[in-house]
Amino acid sequence: MAKEEAARGASEPEPRLSRASVGRFSLYLRRLEALLREGAAKVSSGVLGEALGVTDAQVRKDLAYLGNLGHPGVGYAAPELAAAIRHALGVDRQWRVALAGVGNLGRALLRYRGFTERGFRITALFDADPAKIGQCIDGLEVHSPEAIPHVLPALGVELGVLTVPGESAQAAADAMAAAGVRGVLTFAPGVLRPPAGVSVVSVDVTVQLEQLAFLVQLGGGE
Repeated sequence: MAKEEAARGASEPEPRLSRASVGRFSLYLRRLEALLREGAAKVSSGVLGEALGVTDAQVRKDLAYLGNLGHPGVGYAAPELAAAIRHALGVDRQWRVALAGVGNLGRALLRYRGFTERGFRITALFDADPAKIGQCIDGLEVHSPEAIPHVLPALGVELGVLTVPGESAQAAADAMAAAGVRGVLTFAPGVLRPPAGVSVVSVDVTVQLEQLAFLVQLGGGE
C-alpha cells in the first residue's frame, strides 16, 4: 500500500504557479535584489509583502512553492531566496530571443539593457520592410520573415518578441512556433491565437490605459 501511494505521489505533476503568483515572484526578486545591494542577509515575509502591498500570509503562500526556505522568527536567507526565485522563473540562465518588427518600438526594446541583465539576449531580427532587410542594427542583421524557419533553429532561439502590425502577428507567431520557439511576447494589437505548444503573453498598452481610466473614473485607488 505504501509503495502504491508513493508511486502515485511520484507520478503526480508538481503544482503550477498562477499567473498572479509569477508576477509577484518577479516583484519579490526586484525587492530582494535591492536589499542585497544594501547588504541585507535576511528578509522577512513582512518586508516583502509591504513592498508589494500584499499580506505576510500571501508572501509565505507564494514562497512555499520554492520549498522550505524560511525559518520562523528568522525569515529567509536573502541570497538563497533570490537564487530560488530566479530558478523558478527560469532566469538563472540565458535565453535566446528573436525580435520580429524593427520599427520604433522594436528598436527601443533591442536597446533596452534590462533584457541582457535578466538573461534575455536578442540574437535575431526580422522585418517585412524590404528597405530594412539586410541592414545591421546593433550588430544584428535584419532578415526577412521568410528566413525564420532557417535562422531560428540555427541560433537555438527559444523565445520570440513581436512588435509587428496586428495583421501580421499571427503569421509571425506561427512561423516562430514552427521553427522551435516555445514562448511569444506580443505587443501587437488584437488577440493572438497561441500556436500549439507555445505560451503567449500579450502586452496591450491601450488596454492597460483603459483599465486605468476606469479605476480613476470610479475614484478608486486600486
